[in-house]
Amino acid sequence: MNEPILAEPIQALYPFAANPIQEAEDDPSKAPLMGRRLNQQQRLRIGAIQQRRLQQAAESAEQQLRQDPGQQQSGRVISRFGRNLIIEDAQGQLVPCLLRQNIGQAVCGDRVAWQATGDRQGVVSAIEARRSVLIRPNYSGQERPLAANIDRMIIVLAPEPAPRRYLLDQYLIAARLLCIEALICLNKTDLLDAAGEASFSQEFGDYPAIGYPLIRVSARQEQGLAPLLDAVRGRTAILLGQSGVGKSSLASALLPDREIQTGRLSAFSGKGCHTTTTTCLYHLPQGGELIDSPGVRSFRPTVKDRSDLECGFREFAPYLGHCRFSNCQHRGEPQCALQQAVEQGQIDPRRLANFRHMAAGLG
Repeated sequence: MNEPILAEPIQALYPFAANPIQEAEDDPSKAPLMGRRLNQQQRLRIGAIQQRRLQQAAESAEQQLRQDPGQQQSGRVISRFGRNLIIEDAQGQLVPCLLRQNIGQAVCGDRVAWQATGDRQGVVSAIEARRSVLIRPNYSGQERPLAANIDRMIIVLAPEPAPRRYLLDQYLIAARLLCIEALICLNKTDLLDAAGEASFSQEFGDYPAIGYPLIRVSARQEQGLAPLLDAVRGRTAILLGQSGVGKSSLASALLPDREIQTGRLSAFSGKGCHTTTTTCLYHLPQGGELIDSPGVRSFRPTVKDRSDLECGFREFAPYLGHCRFSNCQHRGEPQCALQQAVEQGQIDPRRLANFRHMAAGLG
């Protein structure tokens, strides 16, 4: 692919927030990342500001199309900064775009139709059908798309911050329900001594047996990367995990030219390239794409009902429908097939415990 050619920095075209509170107004989903606790009144205010600005941006997009309707082209959303998108066109050039009104939310990874409206500017007029879309709730509980058209989910763990099975299971459920392949990547293995390695294996060593590969790497020392490169070659993969697990360092290890790609995106957005604050798509040298996403404290998969949740645990499949009671809640009822599988060592009791906890939240 030709090296992307950037046009005028996007801040010259569309002004961006210069402080965290302003960023939260532009995109409320970023409020938790800033550690700022918002009360209900502030949330409503930010939501109203965001809706007003989205409406203004949509009206601006419609006006630009009326004034300078260009030929419709295909493109890929590389990143989204607030109300503005960065699109990669068919020639590999990056173009700042607004989003046309009433076509939904375009996110990183989306394939779109867009029209040029001026000197290296454009308007996205349609979002093509997605083969997958990863959704997570924002700070107010509203479901927001995070990335689209993903083939592989890489959940990154590290010795610090301490990995959590519950969060890991939530990611794996989302992958299962979206029919996306998932693997677990333990980063920062250079920080583990023999005792730490034994402790991690005891806590997470059951996942490969149920079909989730576990790859151990050290992004800092660039060790163990070959299996990970093989797993993402020719795919669109997304890195997910808690803040501090080293996703950005891992992306840098997998992408020799990441500094160039990130620097150019930063030139468009006016933001620094050292801290990941938005979801960005990068091109892998061996083919395929890598999506780096902001770290999270929590994640909740989109689960419609208990049956949906049951399907999210892949090792439950052979036992579903074999309980004594058709409406079995798997909470200690007589002849529960899942409980029997736990007793026989076929299902890890911690997975069933997490299922029960999640099911309790469904109401």
